[in-house]
Amino acid sequence: MRSVAIRDSLPLESPREDLAFLLAHDSDAFNRWDAAHEFAAKTITRQVDNHRDGVAFTLDDAFVKSFSRTLAEQRLDRALVAEALMLPSESYLADRMRTIDVDGIHETRQSVRLGLARALGDELRQVYRANLSNEAYRYDAESAGRRSLKNVCLSYLMELNDPELRGWCMSQFQQADNMTDVLSALAFFTGIDCPEREPAIAEFYERWKHDTLVLDKWFSLQAMSQLPGTLESVERLMEHPAFDIRNPNKVRSLVGAFCHGNQVRFHDAGGAGYRFLADRVVQIDAINPQVAARLMGSFSRWRKFDAGRRERMQTELERILATTKLSKDVYEIASKTLA
Repeated sequence: MRSVAIRDSLPLESPREDLAFLLAHDSDAFNRWDAAHEFAAKTITRQVDNHRDGVAFTLDDAFVKSFSRTLAEQRLDRALVAEALMLPSESYLADRMRTIDVDGIHETRQSVRLGLARALGDELRQVYRANLSNEAYRYDAESAGRRSLKNVCLSYLMELNDPELRGWCMSQFQQADNMTDVLSALAFFTGIDCPEREPAIAEFYERWKHDTLVLDKWFSLQAMSQLPGTLESVERLMEHPAFDIRNPNKVRSLVGAFCHGNQVRFHDAGGAGYRFLADRVVQIDAINPQVAARLMGSFSRWRKFDAGRRERMQTELERILATTKLSKDVYEIASKTLA
């Protein structure tokens, strides 16, 4: 018999206590995911406010306990448990704010991830190991769910930057028989400054350099790294033999991934990301106006940012509009964005 959910749906503004209870106890997987997502968003948003006010970071004990109960859940589908354990993206959190606090969102979200990894390290290790499999790769819902949960656990553990855990990640990277596990491990390495990072990036390229679609993932993972210096890495990758500015897929995988998917580095307060995008729009507009126009979407929310970022984005939008022989596609989007 199907278990009865505690609630059919969440009210628009659920108290944090209700969210904590639903996250820990609701028998309906979707409700639990919804509660987890909203509870995490409220927890991070509150900490962003504290960060802005100079209040020291503290991780909500109720959130940790609810997260722990979900991690230990055995009745629910593994894939849905994995989804419930994922924090809202920086872009999603930004959409909830009247004025987007780029640095506050990034620092707070990272602090929550690190806090969860420290508080629940033993549980995360246990669940990761429990979902390892020595069986040959299978494409079915149960196996996919186990892989998803395993990789969510490893993503948190990698926040600890511990040599043993990096060893686990390298073993997965080198021994996995499926692209999901290999790409997940590579993503974890691209996100931290560690000795294994560059060798893993190089090894993946050598292994898959003849597969164009897989290399698109290789470009994207590096472009979405939140480490300082990612923009410089993207600029170097544009000179890589496997990159072609005339290929829309390559542009999306590298330039698009950085500008659309890397909020903290694209929106660096100095404006380097904005200049980079404006330069690429002008460059690509002469080759493929449709691709250039799609890249302009990264400027669409420019009025929601702080005064300094607004001014820098406005400057780049005006520079694009002042370009001679600008295509109708880009001109229309730039002019409407500024209107």
